[in-house]
Amino acid sequence: MRAYDLLEKKKRGEALSQEELHFLIDGYVQGEIPDYQMAAFLMAVCLRGMTDQETEAMTQIMRASGAQIDLAGIEGPTVDKHSTGGVGDKTTLVLAPAIAALGGRMMKMSGRGLGYTGGTIDKLESIPGFRTALSTEEAVAQVNRIGVCILGQSEDLAPADKKIYALRDLTATVDSVPLIAASIMSKKLAVGNQGIVLDVTYGSGAFMKTPEAAVQLAQKMIHIGRSAGRKMAAVISSMEIPLGHYVGNLCEIREAIDTLCGRGPEDLTEVCAELGGAMWALCCDKDRETCREEFLGVLQNGQAFEKFQQMVRAQGGDLDAALEQKAGYTREIRAWKSGYVTHMDTEKIGIAVMTLGAGRKRKEDSIDPLAGLFVAHKTGEYIEGGDLLFRMEASSRERFASAEEILCSAVTMGNDPVSTPPLLYKILH
Repeated sequence: MRAYDLLEKKKRGEALSQEELHFLIDGYVQGEIPDYQMAAFLMAVCLRGMTDQETEAMTQIMRASGAQIDLAGIEGPTVDKHSTGGVGDKTTLVLAPAIAALGGRMMKMSGRGLGYTGGTIDKLESIPGFRTALSTEEAVAQVNRIGVCILGQSEDLAPADKKIYALRDLTATVDSVPLIAASIMSKKLAVGNQGIVLDVTYGSGAFMKTPEAAVQLAQKMIHIGRSAGRKMAAVISSMEIPLGHYVGNLCEIREAIDTLCGRGPEDLTEVCAELGGAMWALCCDKDRETCREEFLGVLQNGQAFEKFQQMVRAQGGDLDAALEQKAGYTREIRAWKSGYVTHMDTEKIGIAVMTLGAGRKRKEDSIDPLAGLFVAHKTGEYIEGGDLLFRMEASSRERFASAEEILCSAVTMGNDPVSTPPLLYKILH
């Protein structure tokens, strides 16, 4: 078997067998197939696509390239959630403790932020002392004790995907639905959760720009998961506008706490309710609407926040110390005229927050846990000239000028009202 022949075959749009994909992927991981041949394969996939069988085979090959996390030691129904990312997306911070409060079990492996999308681990590490580097044994014991644990993603999960993704990032081959689906699901399936709920976002602040593309990706991942014997569901949600009112690290912890106590912003609460209802439905025999109402119930009665506090204490965090912290400097941006907010470029807003110090351009960059942004008004709202539009927070005044320029270019004002896309586009189950 030669890589050249397989590249020729894929260039013609023909499907590769599982054996042929094994040859390519294993050979690349072991250094026997060079970058330029794998790059040619990835580009051929972008242009020619993959069959469902190929996508499933690639997923399983990448999954099997590293550690498999066995959750058989967890007592009770286990469920996971994956989001394709966005700006102000703090849903995991709400969902994980709330599912535990309902009686589900959630050992959530999360990542750090890179670029304009935030990372759950960065947000939790803005709490002084919070440990995210736990062994599987520690995490399982904690889940059995309190029902929930959020930890950093193991470096041993799907190393083949990690190497291939780094090449995709350099060769303009990221935006392929089969490759995205295989990348995400190789890591999800390496952890033995019984159920997986996908939050697939679309819009200016998301990777998938249209709802149709988000549905296509969700359907592909659901098919892969079900073929592997997992219970699956997906929520297609809009990221045309930042989720909630805060974007950053510690400021998102505060907004998540508000939501856990039943007083969070309406959009964040609504998305969490749909995701949480879908997750709880995979854990029990109740219908999704009943599960949604029970999920909202543990936000209102304080049980979800109590689970969050238990998790923070169990992982060494000092929540009181975290909530006492404040950024050194703030600056407001006010509306330059009266009118409707007709458009927000959410990706630009995320980039502005990264510029303030809350995100990373490169993996090795450090972040400022106190940097963040308050979004006072959103698309569709009428505001008077001089009203607060944004409030920036940072540890250095020097960061404000660049961020302000980006934020002002991210907002369009007009005289006529506009309609906004539905926050929840479709539920797949």
